Amino acid sequence: MEVAHIDAWRRDPDSFWAFYGQRFASLTDKEPNDAHRALAELERRGLIRAVITQNIDRLHRLAGTERLIEVHGSIDRSVCMECGGKVPIDRVLKLLAQDEGAPLCEACVAPLKPDVVLFGELLPEGALMEAQALAMDADLMICVGSSLEVYPVAGLPAMTRGAGGRIVLITQGPTPYDGEAEVKLDGDVVTELRAVLDALHAG
Repeated sequence: MEVAHIDAWRRDPDSFWAFYGQRFASLTDKEPNDAHRALAELERRGLIRAVITQNIDRLHRLAGTERLIEVHGSIDRSVCMECGGKVPIDRVLKLLAQDEGAPLCEACVAPLKPDVVLFGELLPEGALMEAQALAMDADLMICVGSSLEVYPVAGLPAMTRGAGGRIVLITQGPTPYDGEAEVKLDGDVVTELRAVLDALHAG
C-alpha cells in the first residue's frame, strides 16, 4: 500500500516507476487463458452483456471482450495529470528502458502516471456508474474468480439481488454471497467455464 499509493507517485515518481515499471512490463507478454476466452465467447453469443473487471492486465480485451468496464483502470496506457494526454504502454516501456527515471509526457514534460487506480484514489466515476447500472438491470450476474470483499465492486451483486436478479458464483473459497447464490461452482475458473461452454455446445 505504501508504494502503490498516489502520494508515493506524487512524492517520488522516479522511485514509483523503478518499482512498478518492471511489474507492468512483466504483464505485457501475458496471454488470455480459457476463462477470459470463454467470457468473450459468451458475449459473442449474446449471453452476457458486458464484463466488469477489477483486473488491470488487459487480458479480457485481448481475449476479445467488446464491452469491458475496467473499474480499476488498465496498464494499457499511462496518463499525464497536467495535460490529460494518454501514452500507450509500449511507448512507456521504451521511455523506461532509457533508464532516466519516471517516463515523462512529451508534450509538457510532467511525469506520467499509469492509468490504474492507486491506493488513495477514487474509482473512475464513469466506469463505476456503468457497472452499477448493469448490475441493477441484470437478470443474472456471474461472479468469476473473486472473493467479493473489495468495495465498491463487491457491492454489485447485492444491487443485482436487490433489483430482483440472481447471482452465480464461480470462484474458489468462500464469499459473502454464498448463501444467496443460485449456483456456486468451487472449481478452477478455467475448468468451470470450459464446462459451461461445453454444456452450451452440447445443448
